[in-house]
Amino acid sequence: MWTSGQPFDFDGSYLRLTGAFCNPKPVQRPHPPITIGGRSSATLRVVAEHADVWNFPGGDVGDAVGRGALLDRFCAEIGRDPASLTRSLVLPVSYDQPGNTRDAIAGAIDAGFSHIVLTLPAPYPENVAQWVTSELISRWAQEAAVGQAAPPRSAGTSGKGQR
Repeated sequence: MWTSGQPFDFDGSYLRLTGAFCNPKPVQRPHPPITIGGRSSATLRVVAEHADVWNFPGGDVGDAVGRGALLDRFCAEIGRDPASLTRSLVLPVSYDQPGNTRDAIAGAIDAGFSHIVLTLPAPYPENVAQWVTSELISRWAQEAAVGQAAPPRSAGTSGKGQR
């Protein structure tokens, strides 16, 4: 659908298309990145075979690293380079202890997660977007720049986005 220049037919288990086409075509070639989120072994097998991006839905970096090791093993079993997968992690934000959130961001990046999704708990403080920018993102970037002279916190796992 994303690459065909001609109308096509598809007869699947749940969907049947006749003379279908997709225009305009996506900018990405050959298709938009496929993101699959999850942590179960069955899901990680599907990620290894089909995904461009793996999203770990939890907030525990240690658990994500452990599941990432399993994903690496599944990739090896099918001959895929685990570094070809972009790794994404959902992290909860702490309004009371932003330093903990900045540490979690740094730990996730050190572990090879190049996309960080921050979840904000309600009720939202006034000017929450500005707060996230100044207290989390900008401060983390400043701390990371200062920390570049120091040795990395961990060797991390295979994957993109290492600092």
